[in-house]
Amino acid sequence: MKVKVLSRNPDDYVRETKHDIQRVPRNYDPSLHPFEVSREYTRALNATKLERVFAKPFLASLDGHRDGVNCLAKHPRSLSTLLSGSCDGEVKVWNLTKHECVRTLQAHEGFVRGMVVRYCGSSFFTIGDDKTIKHWKMEAPGYGEEEEPLNTILGKAVFTGLDHHQKSAVFATCSHQVDIWDEQRSTPIRSFTWGVDSFSSVRFNPVETELLGSCASDRSIVLYDMRESTPLKKVIMTMRTNTISWNPMEAYYFTCANEDYNLYTYDMRYLENPVKVHVDHVSAVLDVDYSPTGREFVSASFDKTIRIFPKDSASSREVYHTKRMQHVICVKWSADSKYVLSGSDEMNIRLWKANAAEKLGVLSPREKQAIHYSQKLKEKFQHHPQIKRIARHRHLPKVIHHQRNELRVMKEARRRKEMNVSKHSKPGSVPVVSEKEKHVVSVVK
Repeated sequence: MKVKVLSRNPDDYVRETKHDIQRVPRNYDPSLHPFEVSREYTRALNATKLERVFAKPFLASLDGHRDGVNCLAKHPRSLSTLLSGSCDGEVKVWNLTKHECVRTLQAHEGFVRGMVVRYCGSSFFTIGDDKTIKHWKMEAPGYGEEEEPLNTILGKAVFTGLDHHQKSAVFATCSHQVDIWDEQRSTPIRSFTWGVDSFSSVRFNPVETELLGSCASDRSIVLYDMRESTPLKKVIMTMRTNTISWNPMEAYYFTCANEDYNLYTYDMRYLENPVKVHVDHVSAVLDVDYSPTGREFVSASFDKTIRIFPKDSASSREVYHTKRMQHVICVKWSADSKYVLSGSDEMNIRLWKANAAEKLGVLSPREKQAIHYSQKLKEKFQHHPQIKRIARHRHLPKVIHHQRNELRVMKEARRRKEMNVSKHSKPGSVPVVSEKEKHVVSVVK
């Protein structure tokens, strides 16, 4: 006869004092847990629902401008410093931790078209409708001193875009041509033209620092190398591009914000087709900025929303909007990758969380462990229909919801027409054009 004796060690489950955490015996052997998957699925479902419950992305509104916010600039060395320029020529320096303006200066007459902080963070540059480039100190003037720029350069045309080199005292502007300037000189050291009336934006590559790209009024995106005397190549699209943003981790990739409601990610080595077409906006996309990790980017649109896209996804993972927010003109991703800043028509700068449900502040070890466990469960079950539906669902303003449905019907009608034309034509006479190829007219080298 076989007798099994129960043997328990009290040290395994009895607390030493009443202040200790209760010890819960757990067996990790899956063969002894026949309902392990169903339990984990329930936990993943609850974690997904709670994520949507706690999704409160809006943090603060910085008001003080007397006209629409036209441009934003990040400080390369200080996380809490933000610069903004408005349509009445006013520039403000903000302290983001205190949510207050620490300095205001009347920089230009008319719009502030662009603004950038020098790579060392000691000064910044602004351009405006008064055809001037102004160089300002970052520190506020002392008591009794006047607010005056360090240097003023008078140009021949209205400047529309500005960016600074990542490592040297060189900056670029665009107007009817793209100019490269040395900080010590009042005339450009190099100018690039390619038979274009005007340029709207210019951006230096943060990795390959000698490369830069610009958007032109003839619907083209032009790439340059500062070491060359002529532009490298350009891609002409079906509609105009408003601005571009380079991936800070992968030197060859850049994303452009287009007037046709889409964003396009290109590999600069193969410009014949975009790598990815990002859809979801229902109006022109006005600005785009990458996160410091290079995995996501945020876009600002005329449809009064901002969206966050994974770099390899066609659809956005997040959409932010408020009742009062009007057309979003400019957007920036903070240097610590945790926050998104947007400037809009109704004179406000808004601060958002990049991860809507993230808990801010100090986390205890048990909270960190619980968050990590929930995240792994959501990743494991992310393709289950119920969890996928809850995770993807976002409430949209009624106007945007109707516009999105209308665009979907129009797109489906176009696709059906193309299929019918192809079906009733001579075999091979109507080529099949992919979605990526439709938006590129030609590539000129």
